[in-house]
Amino acid sequence: MAGAKQRIEQQPAWVLHTYPWRETSLIVEIFAREHGRVALVAKGARRPHSQLRGVLLAFQPLWMDWSGGGEVKTLVRAEWQGGQPLLIGRALICGYYLNELLVRLTAREDAHPRLFDAYAEAVRALGRGEAEPPILRRFELALLQELGYEAGLAHEGDSGDPVRPDGRYLYIIERGPVRLETLEEEGAALDPAALGEQPLLSGQTLLDMAADDFSRAETLAQSKQLLRMLINHTLGGQPLQSRRVLKELQEL
Repeated sequence: MAGAKQRIEQQPAWVLHTYPWRETSLIVEIFAREHGRVALVAKGARRPHSQLRGVLLAFQPLWMDWSGGGEVKTLVRAEWQGGQPLLIGRALICGYYLNELLVRLTAREDAHPRLFDAYAEAVRALGRGEAEPPILRRFELALLQELGYEAGLAHEGDSGDPVRPDGRYLYIIERGPVRLETLEEEGAALDPAALGEQPLLSGQTLLDMAADDFSRAETLAQSKQLLRMLINHTLGGQPLQSRRVLKELQEL
């Protein structure tokens, strides 16, 4: 319905990105629960007394109305839902990372209600000051599942047998989790240099991820490697600006 005229009202949404348009307006990229990522023009939003100036903030839940057809719609109204603290420090950089993933990896006007809920929970958890790594891992996993990586973490990719907690696995993108013994039987080269960025995973890590349990330090570390590999593959090797900023912050 990208080309059909429409009027959308009272849609829960989050601002992902804004940039100036003409002298007094903004182009606003939003993520809406029932409409996915939508581009809106906020006319006059940069004027000093515009009611929109203090509302179109990232990481704040909004109600939004818009209208029009074509790729860029016209923002009619934006209202703050309330109840969300401002993100600061590392939590703010993590929030920008979530937004960059959505902008880079989701298509315009492709609805993802489950991913919207996962994003909302991630932002709220960051606002509550919860530990950031589990928040990021849960969102990355939800995003990849929405993009089609539905290969079960709890079952071996080739046989469909349950993953063994004490097993050692590689996640092959085309196959899913594959035990090292299976690869050795196939004659695959298991030299670390030949594996590239593919992380070695314990079966328990895969089972923990499938159960949304990131309490073990090993699971947290190995899931980060696995999810980064899959995201890099989905991005086609293109770097993420927010990831670079996070790395520099850690080095400081």
